[in-house]
Amino acid sequence: MSANGIPFELHIALRYLLAKRKQAFISVISLISTLGVTVGVMALVIALALMTGLQQELRDRILGSTAHIYVFNTKGIADDRAEAEKLRTIPHVTGAAPAILGQGLISAAGETQPLQVKGIDPGLEQQVTNLSDAITSGSLDALNAGPDQPDTILLGKDLAAKLGVTTGDSVALTMGTTLSPAGLIPRTRRLRVGGLFSLGLIEFDSTYGYVSIDVAKRLLGKDQVDLIQLRVDDIYAAPRIADSVPTRLGSNYVTQDWADMNKSLFSALGLEKLAISLTIGLIVMVAALNIVASLILLVMEKHRDIAILKTMGASVRSVTTVFIMQGLIIGIVGTTVGAVSGWALSSILTRYKLIRVPADVYQMPYVPFRVLPLDFTLVVFSAIVICLLATIYPARQAAKLDPVQALRYE
Repeated sequence: MSANGIPFELHIALRYLLAKRKQAFISVISLISTLGVTVGVMALVIALALMTGLQQELRDRILGSTAHIYVFNTKGIADDRAEAEKLRTIPHVTGAAPAILGQGLISAAGETQPLQVKGIDPGLEQQVTNLSDAITSGSLDALNAGPDQPDTILLGKDLAAKLGVTTGDSVALTMGTTLSPAGLIPRTRRLRVGGLFSLGLIEFDSTYGYVSIDVAKRLLGKDQVDLIQLRVDDIYAAPRIADSVPTRLGSNYVTQDWADMNKSLFSALGLEKLAISLTIGLIVMVAALNIVASLILLVMEKHRDIAILKTMGASVRSVTTVFIMQGLIIGIVGTTVGAVSGWALSSILTRYKLIRVPADVYQMPYVPFRVLPLDFTLVVFSAIVICLLATIYPARQAAKLDPVQALRYE
């Protein structure tokens, strides 16, 4: 132990790092090594936060707009409410709602846009999607129009902006054609806009329209719903729950879960996260090489000091520990500053939405950053381990130094 109560190996390591040397060049290399570790760790934390933020934001928006599981019945769904009740009894299913899907054209004020029509039960839809929370004007209950009222439709805010309509306006909906003595003519119905919604995904906000199931049946010429939507209590268990539906209810049931429908998207995002992590991780490796160079030069400069330590009784292990501690100090300081800076910058970028992107391309108006505790811990641990490994060769070289040879020409 040294006079101030700390191990003498750590005392010497700190003196070598902090004391002014004749060869200031080595001090500069040590500073560059620390900065290299700081920049590498900060960049890695931010990169992982970026990819994680994109994944989670897209996942949350997709799961807020769509159900977790779609259930089809090859024999048809005659009684949709009874079918929904049956599916709701499956373990971990928290909501079930019927739906009809179709396509058409919507027109207003001389403007025509393609439309994805979704027929829903307004009372049950709230169990499987966030549509009720996404209403920006009007209400979801507007779809429950009485017999003496015009049929209503809910439009995405971006689609409504393209058509130049708002709540209360009238639109023309064309769904296929019908045969008449004059030939095939478009089948067009007029509907009143009962409200606008913003689900946060450009795909829904610019192309979707919601009507009641009864209106959808008349528009599409169908006598039953297409599918039952399910919401579960654990999104990651959705594939397993989807697979259990045919087992419990029969082979005529066919399911599709959210992970399967978006597999290519999340697979691409996962691959990008891995590629970016490996690429930016090389910065930490470069910083580790700087640590190696710094310690090798320090051994060359301090060969006389090392020889004196060994002649005074310092063991090989103590000499090795001095240089390992020196490299670890560089690694720990650089990693701590880099990790904290990366976390702070990620929080600021997300809180103030500083990086804006085109919503029609990236499905969101800004880039979100989210630092996962596991990612943060993994980056910190990996950086310190890399710095530790970088100290092994220079420390062993210092321990091997022969004091007789080192002092012969002094």
